[in-house]
Amino acid sequence: MGRPIAVLAVCGTRPEAIKMAPVVRALRADPAFTVRLVATGQHREMLDQMLRLFDLTPDVDLNIMTPHQTLTELTLRLLQGLDRVLRETPATVVLAQGDTTTTFAAALTAFYHQIPFGHVEAGLRTYDNYQPFPEEMNRRLIAPIAAYHFAPTEIARQNLLREGIPAERIWVTGNTGIDAVQWVAAQPFEIDNPALQRVLQHSGRVLLLTVHRRENWGEPIAAVASALRELLEQFEDLLLLAPMHCNPRVRQSLAPILGSHPRAVLTEPLDYASFVQAMRRADLILTDSGGVQEEAPAFGKPILVLRETTERPEGVAAGVAKLVGTDRTRVVQEVARLLTDPHRYMQMARAVNPYGDGRAAERIRDILRHSIGAGESGAVPMLATGTP
Repeated sequence: MGRPIAVLAVCGTRPEAIKMAPVVRALRADPAFTVRLVATGQHREMLDQMLRLFDLTPDVDLNIMTPHQTLTELTLRLLQGLDRVLRETPATVVLAQGDTTTTFAAALTAFYHQIPFGHVEAGLRTYDNYQPFPEEMNRRLIAPIAAYHFAPTEIARQNLLREGIPAERIWVTGNTGIDAVQWVAAQPFEIDNPALQRVLQHSGRVLLLTVHRRENWGEPIAAVASALRELLEQFEDLLLLAPMHCNPRVRQSLAPILGSHPRAVLTEPLDYASFVQAMRRADLILTDSGGVQEEAPAFGKPILVLRETTERPEGVAAGVAKLVGTDRTRVVQEVARLLTDPHRYMQMARAVNPYGDGRAAERIRDILRHSIGAGESGAVPMLATGTP
């Protein structure tokens, strides 16, 4: 074996920490690699929480967040911080996940330093530049930069091929988020959150709500909150759990409408282990989160997606998710239908996860080891093309 492959792994938000953790752990367990983990701090408390759960400590913490900074200011601070890191400690390859401003900045900085960039969860698309914003444009700008495209599904691979990305630079690995959720679900868990304890002990049905997308700020979130309050009045056995995003714009739309209802449990963001338990307990999940769209099918939970488009159409095609948007009347109708029609509910509650088998991180490790030449490819086969 030659010199180890020097990997710079970058994450800045809670979803990135969840989905990069299996990759970092897999690489650090292999002597063919050395890994430096950079935390940008784009989501401060939630990022730290996730890294602790996976027993990961950043080698570098850029801590770039400042109150009320614009996307331009955020991007500038990220580029400056990551440039400084790569000047001080060159890498063989830079890895980042998904579609955040952190990931876009990591790709662009790697390009400026002429270092190959590996894009974990490549190829997701809505083809609407502003849905979601700025994530859709981030991932489309990352694609021509990346040297390694780790596509979670065949649909993602086909998106990249249509955009002219060479087939030999794309691998269908499955989604590392499934690796993470399976690992967390298998760990011992003690309930120390009173709100979660109430939810887990509730004898009736439970709705789980997560909403935070920038395009839903303001009236769309308020409309969803109004719909859920109406549903709580309509179904007396129903309990709502809503872990609220830290962004005050999200809270200002939820709390005035739902905060006073006795069966609406509005909480601070749950740590990931608690959130996994909440997903397992919920009867129905309403979300605008991409990660939750991937994770919930692992537990057989129907998902109503509070968006007009999704870059994860596999769940819709499999029948485990449905796009419902944020219109109050439609949200009420779609939830009520699932709560009153057992056949329809069971159709969506099939425990079929189209996003992977929990071995994506191992595949990424093997691809890098083989492609960069520090050893032979490992034994984990790729997901077959044509198979999600």
